[in-house]
Amino acid sequence: MNTKLLIILSFISILGLSSFSSRMLSRSSDSVVADREIKLKNPSNLGKIEAGLAKSRALIKKSAANQTIDDDDDPDYVPSGSVYWNPNSFHRSYLVMEKELKIYVYEEGDPPVFHDAPCDGILGMEGIFINDMEISRFRTRDPEKAHLFFLPISIVSIVHFVFVRETRLWSDMKNTLIDYVNVIAEKHPYWNRSRGADHFMLACHDWGPEISSAIPTLYKNSIRALCNANTSEGFKLTRDVSIPEIYLPHGTTEGLLGGPSPSKRTTLVFFSGGVHGYIRQLLLDHWENKTKDGVKIQQYLSKDENYYDEVRKSKYCICASGWEVASPRMVEALYMGCVPVLIKDHYAKPFNDVLNWRKFSIDIGLENIPNLKSILMEISQRKYIRLQRNGVQVRKHFVVNFPPKRYDVFHMILHSIWLRRLNTRIHDPHEP
Repeated sequence: MNTKLLIILSFISILGLSSFSSRMLSRSSDSVVADREIKLKNPSNLGKIEAGLAKSRALIKKSAANQTIDDDDDPDYVPSGSVYWNPNSFHRSYLVMEKELKIYVYEEGDPPVFHDAPCDGILGMEGIFINDMEISRFRTRDPEKAHLFFLPISIVSIVHFVFVRETRLWSDMKNTLIDYVNVIAEKHPYWNRSRGADHFMLACHDWGPEISSAIPTLYKNSIRALCNANTSEGFKLTRDVSIPEIYLPHGTTEGLLGGPSPSKRTTLVFFSGGVHGYIRQLLLDHWENKTKDGVKIQQYLSKDENYYDEVRKSKYCICASGWEVASPRMVEALYMGCVPVLIKDHYAKPFNDVLNWRKFSIDIGLENIPNLKSILMEISQRKYIRLQRNGVQVRKHFVVNFPPKRYDVFHMILHSIWLRRLNTRIHDPHEP
């Protein structure tokens, strides 16, 4: 038996799946429990939770119509300005989330696949969020009080420990997730009560969307927080949550935040990266090594050049899709004060419910790649400075903190999930 499969069998046995190894390759997605009798401790408790959410919705709706909000409500930060679609609505929703939101984290499963994931590399947000969620003040030990239920399973770890490169088969990885949700559905009443609608998972690995599709109820009903937020591959804007891919080369944001003022940025537009996917191929075909008028677009930098130094020298930084839509370049640009230029197909931008990306980034369609320089040069200095300053303003919402701080990326991910839960009404099956 494959070594990785032996490893996964050793720790998945704690789920109570004594025959897991014999069922792993034959398990069907239809086997996820969905129809057994639901036995709740307090059948009317869900009605109370829904009533509380209804009050929260009404309060947020009222704030959305107001022109001002009481600054005394928040000593740390009061959202304002055009970077937010509706700063009052966002602020009130955030404050209500902090006061009300309770999340139950299922305790089944042990690391490395469950409750843990690597916190480094470009997929590190997956591990960072799972670890933060384990110790979060939003966590409740009483599932009867929970608005949301978190499935603490790592797609990065599933790929690492379960995927057999020699066979290139997806079945083992998908069946790991199927068996896990089966255990949750068999041991607890909450998955079946809502068909997974008040449950969420988070994945930064590119394969997260495909692996999660193994369970129809999870794919259709649950909230999937994904780095690979591609609407052409099943990402649902009304249900799923786009999260930023963030690369922390030293494990923290030390040395990544900040950059020179707009007047000291001498490069018009910068990109450096390999030919990963058709978008980058088009970009490099038109612009590689054409450095005239401040355009610096190339595959690789010379040995005496530093990528982050080039970002800090630049007014605009190209954030082009690679093999998938997710890329850490977008956040790197915001971290260092460079205006992101997004060249992506079917990408759902992070926190788009709250943030107006048009106020701090530029979208370039594939058909306009040949016109890239002229489009950017036509942007007035006044508009560029406004875009740059707005990017500095929203930076706080993309920063990773240890431990998390209010309004940072961890809280913004939770807020996006909170909004989805607010818009989901779950009926108590014991009530008429």
